[in-house]
Amino acid sequence: LVLHCIPIPSVTRKFVLFVSEHPEFTFRFIRVSLEETMSAPPKKLEMESEDSSSCESDGEEGMEYTGNEKVEVDFEGRSPIDADFFGIKQLLQQLFVKAHLDVGELTELIIGQNNIGCVVKQSDAEELTAEDDDDSDDGLMEVFGVTSVINLSSKREHKVIDQLRTLLSELANEHATTEVASTVKAALEDSGKPLGLIINERYVNIPCQISVPLLDSLSKEITRAKEKSLPYDFSYYLFICKLHKTEKPSRKKKNKQPTEETLWSNPEEEIIDQCTDLKFEFPIESDSGLGGSWMEEDKTMAPFRRVLFLPADSLTTVIDRIKEAVA
Repeated sequence: LVLHCIPIPSVTRKFVLFVSEHPEFTFRFIRVSLEETMSAPPKKLEMESEDSSSCESDGEEGMEYTGNEKVEVDFEGRSPIDADFFGIKQLLQQLFVKAHLDVGELTELIIGQNNIGCVVKQSDAEELTAEDDDDSDDGLMEVFGVTSVINLSSKREHKVIDQLRTLLSELANEHATTEVASTVKAALEDSGKPLGLIINERYVNIPCQISVPLLDSLSKEITRAKEKSLPYDFSYYLFICKLHKTEKPSRKKKNKQPTEETLWSNPEEEIIDQCTDLKFEFPIESDSGLGGSWMEEDKTMAPFRRVLFLPADSLTTVIDRIKEAVA
């Protein structure tokens, strides 16, 4: 992981591993290596295709993409704005597959919280000038990830909040143990102990190292919001995690029952899973969380969602554990 300490105007959101508290420059670049590009936004893929075409005209016609190639990309975190609507909505749709949910209204709520959360975008600020055309700006401003928190115990005037609460209640009654279902019911009904839904979405080929500054920044923003008596003093945080499961024969004993393999779309969420016993999971019919096609020799993996309830006072400890794991 390579950090570029380059000052950016204060209109951007803090998104850092190591930062100063300078009031005008609160943003840093973070560089990651991407494995392939099958899950990148469509427009980004088009840009890369055009770049490849220009390279071929320079005499590299014999080169072919063979997979498993790495591309170094600088990312930055910014406050969500109206122009990010469709990018955020697309990320939410890969989480709430076929759910009866107004994802558009949820997107508007995320954008409307100008004091909480950020979106991940490609950092090419050095190359952008006033003369750059709109197409270039649009390509660079694709949303690659979004991190935020939504208060499910307030804002009941919004239809999507009631939809989320109903969805959680129905899923818990159907898939959770009696103990967990009772906890979910109590958390939803007790307005004095607010429940916060943490949105932690990004394209699958972006490494989990990027989650450290995202979650760390979100935690600090929540703390500042509580100091201002804003409605972010939660008792529990709720995570809805994307995972895939398959069964493979055990290599230890031929007659042993097949062991289940679990693949987390966001690997850092496995650490969150280890820090709470309040959880349940459910299968879904289809999933866009992992792009591309399965190789013929691979087992097809069935998509699931795992719902985690984390005590709010455990969030800092969890983030520290994630930092250690990805260091």
